[in-house]
Amino acid sequence: MNHPHHRRRHFLKSSTALIALPFLESLGFRRFASAAQVTTPPKRIAFLGFGWGITEESWYPDIKTPGPDYELPAGLKPLAKHKEDFSIVQGLWNQYSVEGHAGSTWWLSGANKFAQPGQSMHNTISADQVAAGQLGMHTRLSSLQLNGSETSGHGPGLSMAWDQNGKPVAGLDDPVQAYHRLFSNDETPIKEQKARLTEKRSVLDTVLENARSLQRGLGKDDTEKLSEYFQSIRDIETRLSKEEKWIGVPRPESPLAEPRGEMQGKKEVALMYDLLVAAFQTDSTRVITYRQPDGGIFLNSIGVDVHPHDMSHYVTTKGEKLAASQKRDLTNSTLLAGLIDKLKATKEADGSSLFDHIALAYGSNIRSGHHLSNCPTLLTGGGAGVKLGENIVTPKETPLCNAWLTMLQGVGVNVERHGDSTGVLKQIIA
Repeated sequence: MNHPHHRRRHFLKSSTALIALPFLESLGFRRFASAAQVTTPPKRIAFLGFGWGITEESWYPDIKTPGPDYELPAGLKPLAKHKEDFSIVQGLWNQYSVEGHAGSTWWLSGANKFAQPGQSMHNTISADQVAAGQLGMHTRLSSLQLNGSETSGHGPGLSMAWDQNGKPVAGLDDPVQAYHRLFSNDETPIKEQKARLTEKRSVLDTVLENARSLQRGLGKDDTEKLSEYFQSIRDIETRLSKEEKWIGVPRPESPLAEPRGEMQGKKEVALMYDLLVAAFQTDSTRVITYRQPDGGIFLNSIGVDVHPHDMSHYVTTKGEKLAASQKRDLTNSTLLAGLIDKLKATKEADGSSLFDHIALAYGSNIRSGHHLSNCPTLLTGGGAGVKLGENIVTPKETPLCNAWLTMLQGVGVNVERHGDSTGVLKQIIA
């Protein structure tokens, strides 16, 4: 029997692309389930980083009770209903992190900031951008970088995402920006959009030609700098090619209302979490980082009147600083529990949940004060084949990048090493 109405709805067609719609029961796919097999939902990966660390005494489970039968510490109590669906991994660190104020700059790269002679600020590619290089080929946005409205506690780099040249990848600083990046269409006529791209390519060609004319007679250092420049040009060309591919393809309809009103502090984090779910739900991207706010505005929004830097040094004075640190932990755990709720409630076309196909890391490069070993690390989601529901204690000073490598391989990224990794972290593989 012919069903022209259904056939019209199976694809979104533009002048440049034909994009298959997801399998939708309302269009009759349940009726024809025996004739058409639902495709497996894609893997996604997300990294949520916070500054200023945690409260050591009430966030980490007891290392003497590894495995699933550990007692959930007070700082993680709001996550109790999800205890079987996340693991705490202890003993991880970035060996080159030697500065207490480095924040999240090298959290996902594991780089040595002094690796380049004569440079005081060096970085390498972050784990999310390694994933974006492969998972990002299939989506409009190769990756999505969400930044908190305040940078307190995150170090000098102003980003958690770093490209293959070790340069920061810009992010979106508030929920409104993120919403429009995901769901607002460019109303410029397609002809003008193409003309704009052509102009950008023309400028790139001119710049590239001029740069090549400088190659002759350069010294070693200048040649290396110029090579980095050429790589940047190639990266721009790649982005332009992708932009061209998606011209005329409408952005998906948002499952959320546009954010409005006051959105800083605790509310900002909750909204960004909602947008993270929406971005994955609509397959706008499969790679996300979120550099969460953890400064004065965030603390004030939860009724804490302590400077965040002082709060992180609670060990020396206890009192109100310790109480502030513990309240911060409880708030963050409550917000994370809400995110996991939404990931579990969001259904895929095959009946599974978004949670089943995501690998999510939540943590920090700093423990508390200036302590950089045993980085707080919580892993959740069923997408990477990681053990869930356990207190996992690794040998002291195990590279944090071993965990990132394991997650990357778990979501199907073809990579043999990352940063200072020494291999996959076998203790977290299910």
